[in-house]
Amino acid sequence: MSAGNNWIALTTIWIKECTRFLRIWIQTLVPPAITMSLYFIIFGNLIGERIGQMGGFSYMEFIVPGLIMMSVITNAYSNVASSFFSAKFQRNLEEMLVAPVPTSVIILGYVGGGVARAMLIGCIVTVVSMFFVDVQIHNFFVIVLTLLLTATLFATAGLVNGIFAKTFDDISLIPTFVLTPLTYLGGVFYSLTLLPDFWQVVSKANPIVYMVNGFRYGFLGVSDVDITAAMSLLVLFNVALFLVAYTLLKRGIGIRT
Repeated sequence: MSAGNNWIALTTIWIKECTRFLRIWIQTLVPPAITMSLYFIIFGNLIGERIGQMGGFSYMEFIVPGLIMMSVITNAYSNVASSFFSAKFQRNLEEMLVAPVPTSVIILGYVGGGVARAMLIGCIVTVVSMFFVDVQIHNFFVIVLTLLLTATLFATAGLVNGIFAKTFDDISLIPTFVLTPLTYLGGVFYSLTLLPDFWQVVSKANPIVYMVNGFRYGFLGVSDVDITAAMSLLVLFNVALFLVAYTLLKRGIGIRT
């Protein structure tokens, strides 16, 4: 299949995925904005005033990057997981698999849709946060890079979940029992420096810590982890997970019976 045809296939899948979540924008784009507004009101205005400063910034300023990242992670993952499983459930995925479309193009198309939704949600939540705090930018490049790498990583993870899922209930297992605990323990609402030394070391085994802190560094210029290490790990995780997704899809695991 020529490069031109591959590009057409890629853009077709991507446009289909974007159209899918844009068509039901009330269900896909509005809820994260409302949820994050509640976080800002409760944790920022009400509780934040009692906590005071953290890391040299007001508590509201400190948690904003983490809350944006939390919405990006959740939406990138759920978008691809639900979309890919729906294609399996409706039995139209086979048409794509038997077509002369490379496996990598299928993966990039689905992941691209998840990244598009995550980036759009990230922008919406950022705009919402401006009503509660003056958003400052320390390093715009780090913000964009962290956002892209994180959205790509969890969109790919959602694809892997969609490949293995056998029922719609299987899609919610990982977000409920894995993503949610890791996110809340990933430094969204607190600095790792508040923890005892042992738990600081344990927390650094949580990959979301590096994403949240990388994103926080882009906004505030402070981080509990080394930024170079954080970016390197994100790239490594993305490559590893892409290879996993490619191998699973190429072999038809979870799809062919």
